[in-house]
Amino acid sequence: MADRVAEKPPLRHPAEIPMFIFMVVLNLAILGILIDFLATTALIPPALRGTNWETTWRAVAGAIILVAPAILIVRQVQRASIRGTAVQLSRTQFPDLYASVDDFAATLGVKPTPTVYVSNGNGALNAFAAQSGWTNNYVVLSNELFANLRNDNREGTRFILGHEIGHIRLHHVALWYSLVLCYSQLIPILGPTLSRLREYSCDRNGASVESKGELGLVLLTAGRYAADNVQVNELVDQGRHLGGFWVGIAQLPRSHPWTVRRIWRLHQLGLFGPADTVDQARSSQPVA
Repeated sequence: MADRVAEKPPLRHPAEIPMFIFMVVLNLAILGILIDFLATTALIPPALRGTNWETTWRAVAGAIILVAPAILIVRQVQRASIRGTAVQLSRTQFPDLYASVDDFAATLGVKPTPTVYVSNGNGALNAFAAQSGWTNNYVVLSNELFANLRNDNREGTRFILGHEIGHIRLHHVALWYSLVLCYSQLIPILGPTLSRLREYSCDRNGASVESKGELGLVLLTAGRYAADNVQVNELVDQGRHLGGFWVGIAQLPRSHPWTVRRIWRLHQLGLFGPADTVDQARSSQPVA
């Protein structure tokens, strides 16, 4: 019997789009309610009409509506701040990272290639993708993700770069995306749920361009001083058995899935290789 070629999983979590559509519909409903509060008294209880409570409700509705224009201002201010406090990559400024960005953008079909900045992490392990205007996509990497780590955490950093470019590819940072979710994403539990699905989707993008990038997630789990000593096969097994009522409850308000579960999911999908193979490869590398 001929060997079956394993199909690659889609680079988006299957539940993301249905949840996104639900949140957009909910966002439109919220906007309609807010406009009604400002324009009519139909939704204001009769007993409160003409009282200070009616004025308060209208003021609150007006303040919530201002979230949408506030998004425009925040996006521009954030980009200006990054340009003034971080180092922009180029062919001569962090050339290895710059080459990875070019490669990943082409592989994932992101045009134009996003600008990438390296920032002073001040101890924080952080990276994010964003956009200013309509098309100015950029990625910010904390230097804590690669500086003074074994081989500069080459594969792990590449995975994180691919993950962030995935946010751009899937339009998570687009202005229109932010506006169609500007109210519903503020709802507790619902907003974080969609956010976690986006993270799972972008993990798939990151692993698709760097299949050996586990250390990027291990680093987020154990920290920069212990990551090199983590046995990945045991961590994958930990993620495989992570479950239960309280684990689910604790995750509800979080914008990101549990990191050990993210690692296990990528192994489950076949986007990361066998964990024991990774451990053997890492143990054979000289310690810096």
